[in-house]
Amino acid sequence: MYTIGIDIGGTKIAGALVAADGSIIRDSRVPTPANDANAIAEAVVGLVNELSEGVQVEGVGVAAAGFIDADRATIVYSPNLNWRNEPLKEKLQAKISAPVFIENDANAAGWAEFRFGAGRGYKHMAMLTIGTGVGGAVVVNGELLRGGFGLGAELGHITLIAGGRLCGCGQQGCIEAYGSGTALLRAAKELVASEDPKGSRLAQLREEHGELTGAQVYRALVERDPGAVELLTELGELLGKTIATLCAVLDPEIVVIGGGVSAAGDLLLDPIRESYLKHLPAANFRPHLKIVAAEFVNDAGVVGAADLARLELAKQ
Repeated sequence: MYTIGIDIGGTKIAGALVAADGSIIRDSRVPTPANDANAIAEAVVGLVNELSEGVQVEGVGVAAAGFIDADRATIVYSPNLNWRNEPLKEKLQAKISAPVFIENDANAAGWAEFRFGAGRGYKHMAMLTIGTGVGGAVVVNGELLRGGFGLGAELGHITLIAGGRLCGCGQQGCIEAYGSGTALLRAAKELVASEDPKGSRLAQLREEHGELTGAQVYRALVERDPGAVELLTELGELLGKTIATLCAVLDPEIVVIGGGVSAAGDLLLDPIRESYLKHLPAANFRPHLKIVAAEFVNDAGVVGAADLARLELAKQ
């Protein structure tokens, strides 16, 4: 049984034909026409037609960044795409013969890890995706936590620092404002601007390339530059504190760390683990969860969306 998974991002729309075991049969991608909601829908339809050629497709799962209503039909709000109360499911279903299912992109990525990746074999899992922002997904007793209005598991918008840095959501002090790849790059630029000797390698990379980007920060991390590593350690400590707070509410067995920044491996995971233990309530009197890196890199969204579509079809 084949289903198609689509992952709509701010710059690209990825799609894949996925088998029941989570393996990708074929895939494709196109640029995202981010400022045109109708063009986005047309691009998704085009990908579905391309991927379904010559095979029978039972359903289509579409992962999208943004708040999705409880009926999993309307994109209530998306910060990076031109969606405001966008009836995405209705638009797609009008042009796609197979049943269409809509899901939040972080939920889809988390589901892929739960079913086929680092979270397989567990019943209770949380995932943090550390990229441009901080995404979240929560699985409770084998079910995705979506909440009463469909907007649950927005873990990046837990308030970490009262009165802190302004977040894109309009609030202050969210973990996204401190624990994302964007926040790491900002901290690196601030270090260079301070002319502190710790930022000398980052300053050199900026001069070589004309500007400091995430790629240069990652290069400094690969080189084990002390200044860059210190910034990543601080980010990891904040994430570890966040996970300790989540444990008081969700009590997961495992937390999966994904997103582009997770490519730093143990340079990120070690401070997360240490900070988690430091801030865990009643740490000496409770089991300790595992904190591991995601196994999927770029395909989590399409695999998770496809599998969630398969799951919904099985319920019908």
